[in-house]
Amino acid sequence: MSDTVKVDVWSDIACPWCYIGKRKFEAGVTAFGGPVEVEYHSFELSPDTPVDFEGTEAEFLSQHKGLPVQQAQQMIDQVAGIAASVGLDYDYDALRHTNTVKAHQVIHLAKQHGKQLPMVERLFTAYFERGEHVGQDESLADLAAEVGLDRDEVLATLRDDTQLAAVRADQAQAQAYGINGVPFFVIDGKYGVSGAQDPAAFEQVLRQVVALRESTPAEVAEAAQRAEDDAAADAEVTR
Repeated sequence: MSDTVKVDVWSDIACPWCYIGKRKFEAGVTAFGGPVEVEYHSFELSPDTPVDFEGTEAEFLSQHKGLPVQQAQQMIDQVAGIAASVGLDYDYDALRHTNTVKAHQVIHLAKQHGKQLPMVERLFTAYFERGEHVGQDESLADLAAEVGLDRDEVLATLRDDTQLAAVRADQAQAQAYGINGVPFFVIDGKYGVSGAQDPAAFEQVLRQVVALRESTPAEVAEAAQRAEDDAAADAEVTR
């Protein structure tokens, strides 16, 4: 069995907790110290969002969740503060809310070229920190070119929806797993961690996964129960 731990991550570019969770997960991986292979999968929080939403993020959140704009703004300010605590500079004044299905197609194309992780990072940065548009073909092609993808190939992919089936397959898998919120991390194909947990929680789960690989069935059951009862980690670990 390979020593590498495989982690499949369901997320959405427009999900503020997904970018925060990405940073916390990366810190957990660093503390873990072992080899980890990461693959991102598509999830759309709001598939009905227009490509060009006219309004502020607070106005969108207000409409989407049925909240007063002031309350929505308070939620946004709180999330921005948490993002800052992990080194992210969310600029909600510049943010351009958009549909993310095309961004997910670009991520799948990037995976084929071995550039998925830098593409995901570039899209998150574009959306949350730089006020760049991640829903239009031309802007997506520009962003993809920055990480080494061929701009014309990106435009052709988006024009013909050649990666849309891969996006839908990810979404179907999420439904099969019962994933109804992101970020969601599936570790070793068997253990699920929901939400932007603290780095220590990710480190703990990764270490448990490695330990369980070498355990007897009885030890596996005992360790799984301990993980389930560990409120400090606040991680949902299932087998």
